[in-house]
Amino acid sequence: MSIQSKTILFVTGCFVSYKCWDDWVNFFESKGYTALAPAWPLKEGAPDLLRSQHPDSPIATLRMNTVLNNYIEIAKQLPEKPIIIGHSFGGLMTQILINRGYGALGVAIHPVPPQGVIPLELSFYKAGTGSLGLFTSTKKDYLMSFKTWQYAFTNGMPEAVQRAEYDKFVVPESKLLARDGLTSAAKVDFSKPHAPLLIVSSPADNIIPASLNKRNFKRYKQNNGSITEYLEVPGRNHHVLGLSTWKEDAQQILEWIQKQ
Repeated sequence: MSIQSKTILFVTGCFVSYKCWDDWVNFFESKGYTALAPAWPLKEGAPDLLRSQHPDSPIATLRMNTVLNNYIEIAKQLPEKPIIIGHSFGGLMTQILINRGYGALGVAIHPVPPQGVIPLELSFYKAGTGSLGLFTSTKKDYLMSFKTWQYAFTNGMPEAVQRAEYDKFVVPESKLLARDGLTSAAKVDFSKPHAPLLIVSSPADNIIPASLNKRNFKRYKQNNGSITEYLEVPGRNHHVLGLSTWKEDAQQILEWIQKQ
């Protein structure tokens, strides 16, 4: 099947602003694509402004289905089925959107796994458990601390760069939404035929380790006529979109898209 779509819909993950896609939007537009990276509902503001609302940000009310349905409405209004590219929780939503038939093809970059793919890696829990806000009020939002950011997103980077990237991108998150990722809201039918899907991972990622992404990939039925592929790239932490190597990764993804 030839993929003719020239429209790309970028799907943002938790904890960060949609501005994390700016370089990627420019890259794909320079290659002849129309690229959109819409903000999540309630996350349109500048990161420093959104952080100033912590711990009483309206973001605390967000649910996974609200965000997912927002992307569905955007996809349905586009002139063609988009190529959907998502990172982290946005990678999970990319898998769901492709599973439901809203994309011409999908790329899930270091995705949070769908329901039923159980994280066994301790680093996942060390990096991500705080966002669930267990034993805390869900009426208050969660703001990732700089220390957690260093471990979960920017491990291996100089501290000055980690701090600059934190200030540039980090926004409050909804504990309710993070918990939704463990429920049937995050369900994927792994046996259902789907548009081509690429799962990208790296062993250097602490919060979503490559071993977890590999188990995610292996859950897909491989003999149902669908293309599901797995790409492991060394040396990429969870801040993969903003690393100095981002253009190499975008180029690899572009080549995979063009190959379909």
